[in-house]
Amino acid sequence: MSQQMTNSPKLHDFDAVIFDMDGVLIDSEPLWKIAMETVFNQFNSQLTHQDFQKTVGLRIDQVIEFWNKQQNWGLSDIKGVENQIIDKLVELIVANPKPLTGVIEMLTFLQSREIKIGLATSSSNRLIETVLKTLEINQYFQFTYSAEHETHGKPHPAVYLKVAEALEVSPTRCLVIEDSFNGVISGLAAQMRVCCIPEKTHFPNPKLAIADFHFSDLLQLLEAWR
Repeated sequence: MSQQMTNSPKLHDFDAVIFDMDGVLIDSEPLWKIAMETVFNQFNSQLTHQDFQKTVGLRIDQVIEFWNKQQNWGLSDIKGVENQIIDKLVELIVANPKPLTGVIEMLTFLQSREIKIGLATSSSNRLIETVLKTLEINQYFQFTYSAEHETHGKPHPAVYLKVAEALEVSPTRCLVIEDSFNGVISGLAAQMRVCCIPEKTHFPNPKLAIADFHFSDLLQLLEAWR
């Protein structure tokens, strides 16, 4: 999804950059769909990868609860299903640990400019640890946080506000990097500026236009700062 930018964020406007994880740091959205399809098949699920786009950006427990209700599966052990999906996803990530375009370059650049770096994701701590370890990027982040610790996940702003607080940066001085509509709403609701880099396997979502800035990948954003 290549776009011509009409405006770009100014680096001096921010003291911190807070990244989403899935679809921003690692191309894990297709892996999530594989993991969910594999586990949901035991309930005779007829859901397709296109169906799963409806729940992109939500916590996995919210995803399971959504489809449990929509499909009338009658599941009671949501946590057990969640653990199965995460087990499968960890297996897939470890088998192919590849950062998305520009991730390493961007993190190195921000670190060199002494910009604080945070991570705010709907994924669990276990997945945060798996991704940062397999991509070997843990050292770049001052604080990482999972929405699993909050009452409400994205699109609620709590996860982003928690990261800003931990970094000791005003939300208005934070730039969020997101790929999904729920994530963009979360960042905007936290009163942060939001840069959207759409995940490439999503169908183009016109709703993403609500983000402050739009780039095709992190390298394109980095070029705007150099």
